[in-house]
Amino acid sequence: MYTVKEAAQITGLTEHAIRFYTDKGLVPSLQRDQNNIRLFDEESINWLHGIKCLKQSGMPIGVIKTYVDLCLEGDSTIPQRFELMMAHKEAALAKLEEAKRHVAHLEEKTVLYQDILEHRSPDTTNPANWDRIRHMHRDVFYSPAVEKASNK
Repeated sequence: MYTVKEAAQITGLTEHAIRFYTDKGLVPSLQRDQNNIRLFDEESINWLHGIKCLKQSGMPIGVIKTYVDLCLEGDSTIPQRFELMMAHKEAALAKLEEAKRHVAHLEEKTVLYQDILEHRSPDTTNPANWDRIRHMHRDVFYSPAVEKASNK
């Protein structure tokens, strides 16, 4: 049997993470001694390795709990576990696409800042200046409804 400290050394997880995972019920084979100290056997270590793997994929704790519960039900839940993995993969792909859009936007912004720093463009990044440069970016900063209202 292993202590939390030993389990941390074996798995590469922090002691804090191991306590957190056990408190969330993610290590079903966890045992406790007469003083309520956590004790880990080989199966518990395997659960911790599995949790670590799922966390490294970005899987939320609640989904990991669902996965653990399905595993405990046995091989009949392989289709549900597959669906869970597919849903997680789709969510990760959506986040990746969002991150790509963020990077593309930031690439544009860094080019703009470089132009500003090299005095090729006025500072259009500071909202305090937008009244002075309104004519330059009317399509970006002002919707037609706002434009109509401001002309009244």
